[in-house]
Order: sequence, then structure tokens, then C-alpha cells
Amino acid sequence: MRLLMMGGTGFVGRAVAEAAVARGWAVDAFHRGRHAPPPGVTSLRGDRTGEGPHAPTAGEWDLVVDTWSGAPTAVRDAARALAGRAGHYTYVSSRSVYTWPIAAGLDEGGPVVAGSPDAGATDYPADKRGGELAAEAAFPGRALLVRCGLLLGPYEDVGRLPWWLTRIARGGPVLAPGPRDLPLQYVDVRDLARWTLDAAARGLAGPHDLVSPPGHTTMGGLLDACVLATGSDADLRWTAPDAVLAAGIAPWTELPVWTPPGELHDALHRSDPRRALATGLRCRPVGETVADTWAWLRGLDDAARRALARPSLGVTPEAEAAVLGGEGTAAVETTEG
Repeated sequence: MRLLMMGGTGFVGRAVAEAAVARGWAVDAFHRGRHAPPPGVTSLRGDRTGEGPHAPTAGEWDLVVDTWSGAPTAVRDAARALAGRAGHYTYVSSRSVYTWPIAAGLDEGGPVVAGSPDAGATDYPADKRGGELAAEAAFPGRALLVRCGLLLGPYEDVGRLPWWLTRIARGGPVLAPGPRDLPLQYVDVRDLARWTLDAAARGLAGPHDLVSPPGHTTMGGLLDACVLATGSDADLRWTAPDAVLAAGIAPWTELPVWTPPGELHDALHRSDPRRALATGLRCRPVGETVADTWAWLRGLDDAARRALARPSLGVTPEAEAAVLGGEGTAAVETTEG
């Protein structure tokens, strides 16, 4: 099997390329060269943000996997260029394409935002929807749309799980947003890669929501796994959602992954992934995802670790201390609670 990887060799692209190489496939990566491709991958240089070309000008492939997140025109031009030289096109999209609010239990039949394959970059949901339409137009009946939920795992470049691991490794009292048994829904990038390659090789087409079953783990399960993986003496102080919000701490960004029960949690952690599960998605335990991400983080040098840090991600030590020290014991649950 011959695979062309488009859209980068970072987080998702790297996982897909590594999984394909492990199968003995021939893998080419068309990218700008910002990240070195995994061992065993042939690098084809190009810049889809410029005048082009937006895809390799020569060569044939059985499968294409495209993770592009910018202007839909880049997907349009690449897919058109490859339509006669590739058997199947997978576009890695997002559940963000569904119109807001995203109801609990929504599946692939839900309403989606407007998008155009001919649009420049606008906003993330519209860009991803335009990319979907571009892939389907060039590969009718041969385009698989992988609508990701929350993605975690080694090489995560957003920094959500790395932030929690780094914070918990530091130890001491840790603001743990409750409730402890709050169900979470995500997918390990390696499980996404495995399912994507299997599905593409089988010729699956159309949208598939790629995320674990609701409640695959809980907020408590995730943070307990972080404590175990890091060997930290961290003291998880489980704090009621109302106390967190009253302190002005933003869900999802200042406390990554976490959202309080309600509309946002329904949208991010209560989707219906039965189509993906019925076609072979298998999700590894949260402890494995956390431990492997920690092992990867520990192997980074200081410069690479600093590059992962995002100023907009994670609560400040001052805000955390204010909640734990200034809100009183009524807002703080016990570690067993």
C-alpha cells in the first residue's frame, strides 16, 4: 500500500505516518519541512500556503490522508491535482463543523456550518467544512471525512495534556475541577491513526465522528493517571464547578480538557461515535495515553518543551492559589469525593 501524507508531519500527521510505516507501507509526506518526518517516510517538499504546487506534481498513491486546517482552497487544489493519481482521499476534519450548540448525543446526521471549497481562510469550523466539501467534490464516493473530537497523546502540539502533566509533576496542592466523576470523551491520536488507515484501506467514505464512547474516562481518572505517571506528590483538591467559575477561571483553556456540566460539556464530551465504533475504532485505556505522553515529554529538550507552552493555556499559579486558599473548605471536595 502506498500512502501520501498531506498537511504536515506534526501531531496527527506523524501518528498516521508512523502507523503506516509500521504496517510496511510506502509513505510519502508532502510538507514544508518545519518538522522532520518520522523514520521510513520519504519527504516531498512543498508549500500549500503559497502559489503552489499544492500537491506533488508526479506520482501515484493508493491512499491520501490530508490534515490541512487552513483555507479550503488548499484542499480543493490538492484534491483536484490528485484525483486521477490516487484511489482514495481522507480528510481529517473536526466535530467543530456541527452548528452550535452541539446537542448531547449528536451523530454524523447533525446540522453543519456553511462552508465552501472555494473560500479562503475564515474561521476553523467553516475552514474544516470547506475542506470536507473540497475532498468530496474531487473524490466523489471515495472521500472519508474523519471528524475528530478532543485529541490527546504523544506529540500533542496543542498542549492540553502536557499542561496537566507538567503541573501535576510540580506537585503540591493542585486545583482539580470537579466533579471528580465528570465523564470525558477524547481519542488517542494513535487510535485515530489506526482506525483511519484501516477505514481508508477498506474504502470507507463519508463523515465519521472519531472520539471515544462518552465516559471512556472521567476527570478523576485523567488526573489520577497523571499523578501515577509522573510519580508526583501532588494533592488533588477537587473543587466544585461553581467555585471555579466564580473565580473567573475559564473552562477548556485555563483548565484544559475540563468543562463544567452543561451546554459546553454536552458539545465536547457527549457525542455519539457509534459509526466509528461499529467500523473498528478501539480506544486504549487513559493510563496508557497519559503514561506515553509523559514519556514523550520527558524525552524533549528544554527548547522543545518551551515551544509547547502557550500563554493562553493553563491557569496561573496565583489564580490557582486564590481558589485553593481563599474560597474556603465548602468549595473544595475531598480527594475521595
